[in-house]
Amino acid sequence: MPEVNRSAPPPVGGWTRFVTARPRLALLAALVITALAVFAGSGVADRMGSGGWQAPDAESTYATEVLAREFPASQPNLLLLVDSGSAGVDDPAVAAEAARLAERLKAEPGISGVGSYWETASPALRSEDGREAIIAARIGGDEKTAGETLDRLAPAFAGERGPVTVSLGGPVAVQHEMQTIIQEDLLRAELIALPVTLVLLVMVFGSAVAAMLPLAVGIVAILGTNAVLRGLTEFTDVSVFAMNLTTALGLGLAIDYALFIVRRFREELATGADTRTAVGTTLRTAGRTVLFSALTVAVSLSAMLVFPQYFLRSFAYAGIAVVLLAAAAALILLPAALVLLGPRINSLDLRRLLRRRKKTATAGADPAGAAAGGFGAGSADASPGRGWAWLGALVMRRAPVFAIVTTVGLLLLGLPFLGVKFGTADDRQLPASAESRVVQEHIRDGFPGSPGGGLEVLVEGQGSRADHADLKARIEQLPGVLRVEGPVAEGPAAYYSVLPKGEAVGEEAQQLVRDLRAVPSASSLDISVTGTAAVLVDSKDSIADRLPWALAIIVVATLLVVFLLTGSVLIPLQAVVLNALSLTAMFGAVVWVFQDGNLSGLLAFTSTGDIETTLPVLMFCVAFGLSMDYGVFLISRIKEEYDRTGDHEHSVTFGLRHTGGLITAAAVILAVVMVAIGTSRVTNTKMLGLGIALAVLMDAMVVRSLLVPAVMKLMGRSTWWAPAPLRAFHRRFGLSEGESAPAVVPAALPDRGGRGGPEEDPEPAAEAEETSGAGRVIGEPARR
Repeated sequence: MPEVNRSAPPPVGGWTRFVTARPRLALLAALVITALAVFAGSGVADRMGSGGWQAPDAESTYATEVLAREFPASQPNLLLLVDSGSAGVDDPAVAAEAARLAERLKAEPGISGVGSYWETASPALRSEDGREAIIAARIGGDEKTAGETLDRLAPAFAGERGPVTVSLGGPVAVQHEMQTIIQEDLLRAELIALPVTLVLLVMVFGSAVAAMLPLAVGIVAILGTNAVLRGLTEFTDVSVFAMNLTTALGLGLAIDYALFIVRRFREELATGADTRTAVGTTLRTAGRTVLFSALTVAVSLSAMLVFPQYFLRSFAYAGIAVVLLAAAAALILLPAALVLLGPRINSLDLRRLLRRRKKTATAGADPAGAAAGGFGAGSADASPGRGWAWLGALVMRRAPVFAIVTTVGLLLLGLPFLGVKFGTADDRQLPASAESRVVQEHIRDGFPGSPGGGLEVLVEGQGSRADHADLKARIEQLPGVLRVEGPVAEGPAAYYSVLPKGEAVGEEAQQLVRDLRAVPSASSLDISVTGTAAVLVDSKDSIADRLPWALAIIVVATLLVVFLLTGSVLIPLQAVVLNALSLTAMFGAVVWVFQDGNLSGLLAFTSTGDIETTLPVLMFCVAFGLSMDYGVFLISRIKEEYDRTGDHEHSVTFGLRHTGGLITAAAVILAVVMVAIGTSRVTNTKMLGLGIALAVLMDAMVVRSLLVPAVMKLMGRSTWWAPAPLRAFHRRFGLSEGESAPAVVPAALPDRGGRGGPEEDPEPAAEAEETSGAGRVIGEPARR
């Protein structure tokens, strides 16, 4: 075993001194800031929007804004479904009551463009069986104002009204009900996730005191992010869906980071270090890894900022904020708490009896095992990691088999994604009992065409009647057109209503959008097309245009930071490829389950036959970032041991042995949180939660445990290769895991290069590394 010089403790650095000098003051300040965050973030969900899928610079967005301003009746967002029962909508009493409702609606503040079947006699507003008809109106203002107006109108218009029954639907009602359900589901998810997470943390740490610390860090991160989002709503649109990511990442990453730091702190205490020295060593080693990991996750999430849709940008806002706040809480508040707790971190040990029995049965057991905690917490005792060491040795003995079988298996799981169809979110995201969904289903199934899914063709310019008539004739000749109404003119602008055949957002309707935009017209006329299908076409084009930039940001950032960590050219490439492979199961499952409808009964959702366009982008950025989080923990430990010993295979086994339990525990806890989010009644939220939970588990249990060691074995020592100029660059600018090299007596460290590596017990090396009490610069070989 290497002989470590402990005569002089490592110097306390400026950062360590800053966060530990006044621990009580730091915790008091944190308590005050958290209380202010609770106040600042209150009511944040009420100020968020439930849309954001539309690209603001798209043609459809421009046309929608012009039509809403010049022709309010052309863009109804509130639909009153009037059910006449057996009397029929043309019954005089029914017609009279409907007319009274329409007149009352026109008089309401914030309402414009009211029209109905009884005024226009439009067949599109009358059901095919003649028992239902529609009153259409537009609520003005932003989403928050529209929601408030809807809340005011609902009691006055919905329900039994004389001879008719009125139900409220339309885009405003769908979005408002979706927002309400998401808030309720998020509260339920938190009530599920918090106690289950606490139980798992107690199982991981053994100590109830240690288990409470990660939970506290997560709560601080969530409350702080809510305050940040509340501030952002003053300047920009923020999607209510981002609240789900705040909860999931706030708990998940805070627990990851706290697990890593508390684990290392308990190990240092177990070696006999005093509290402040243990905290200092923890911050110089685990703390820097946490900071690096947080930055890589934040960069992955920041890639969503390149997209114009505020739905995606909102997740970047929430994700970046919660990741950085979780890291800040783990690196500032947690060390302060550790200074105050010291050895009491192991208090309320719920597994004391089990360990006493183990000590009785095993004479001379390492006392560090009792202090370090249980499986996943990174016990200093050798035995908990032997299973991971055995697995690593097995994988490397059969590396080609594991590499091929695992890769082929992941690719097969991802095959369903080749048949993905992209669509847009609609009322079917809501549970079947939601009133606005019931109304939309009645309209979709019982009315001719699709009254809420037609296309509007905006025409601007000084055109003659003949020009407009010619344009209408050309539109009517297009395949996929069921009916054309208009033009309705107002000054130099006019519009046509085009009802497509088939589904409102099907492939035929999307092709009709492209055909309409290609229709030749008089040179004096400018044509713009909007409507549900047009928004989908523009959204797909917008994402396709910017997706290469987002991928470039993620790939370049990953290559750069992993190179700075390892000094290798091949490991960054390996990280990108293996991270991408870890997501195949998630994407395949999303299509197989949510698009194709498998398990829809068990999971209680309605398949629409497509996937909302922005969801795969969001899930990729989040899951890729989380994969990097776990990758950093594993690679940094492997690199640290390789620099110390120069033994490639032993270093891989060592890294898996000392991080396998930690990564697995963190992944299981994060998966629990994501599954709790996945219990939402809104399909997109369910897809997000369950999909990312699957990706996290596949990454931790398959890619990190099987594929990474197999690939590193096949690559051999060339894993660490880099050309001379890059080696020099890394020596100067590479990231560090410590401030100084440990003082190792040269004669005491044998040459491990000829040893059997994973076949032999690596624990002596682990003890030297763990008990050194000082960090070491990554990329700088230990002095022999």
